[in-house]
Amino acid sequence: MHRRQTFRIPLASGQVLTLGERTLVMAIVNITPDSFSDGGERLDPGVAVADALRMVDEGADLLDLGGESTRPGAAPLPADEEWRRVGPVLEGLRGRVSVPISIDTYKATIAARALDLGATIVNDVTAFAADPAMAGVVASRGAAAILMHHRGRSSSMYDRAVYADVVAEVREELAVRLSEAEAAGVPRERLILDPGFGFAKRAAQSMETLAGLSALASLGVPILSGPSRKSFLQLALGDRPPAERVWGTAAAVAASIWLGAHIVRVHDVKAMVDVARVTDAIVSRTALSQTRI
Repeated sequence: MHRRQTFRIPLASGQVLTLGERTLVMAIVNITPDSFSDGGERLDPGVAVADALRMVDEGADLLDLGGESTRPGAAPLPADEEWRRVGPVLEGLRGRVSVPISIDTYKATIAARALDLGATIVNDVTAFAADPAMAGVVASRGAAAILMHHRGRSSSMYDRAVYADVVAEVREELAVRLSEAEAAGVPRERLILDPGFGFAKRAAQSMETLAGLSALASLGVPILSGPSRKSFLQLALGDRPPAERVWGTAAAVAASIWLGAHIVRVHDVKAMVDVARVTDAIVSRTALSQTRI
């Protein structure tokens, strides 16, 4: 068990996101035809808005909206099409939810427009590497940002899944991205790190990265873990479609919390809220018992 540090992240809205007192659950709201697990389910903005509201009712602490699939092999999406997908959903949620909204994009223009419509967090799977204007948008708007470990683009990421020590290299590369974000004007107090399971990592490498999650704690920023329904779970489960990996996801979410994750990003909100609450209860009592020894 890794004892989590508590962080208070200021958001663009003036809200403060408290991390560490309990695990926060981020709900995945994919507005895409081709995401690996739920592509095509929410292309109708009304459906996407209804699903997002339901997820908040089920206990989601944050919503993560994305209009472009970044699964391995996915082709880049033009910005105008990405906005055509996410813009109406942001409009539909405006004033209807109190939880923070994250925009899952690597394009600065999309991030800026989403922040204008109430998003307060930018979740960039390239850690500001794809668009040199992204850091400036985040810095100027006072937004928080999630920096995910990656190598290459979706179409070629597996070609770069070569590591001598995957945990150490993921940590080192995230440390570089963290420093570069700070140099670009984004304060460390607004940054969150994601180890990027499945991104430029084979199944065994993703599993090893999850097992070594606590190594990221020394970087001094909160950790987001996103194992939900991902293919690396088949290393233990065998060949199963994404919708049948919920119990495997539950185990990975519990392990993530035990190893120090502050946020878990999930598809199955109601079930994973239960997993997070029970794991938090065990972690808190374990910590208490250790102080008595």
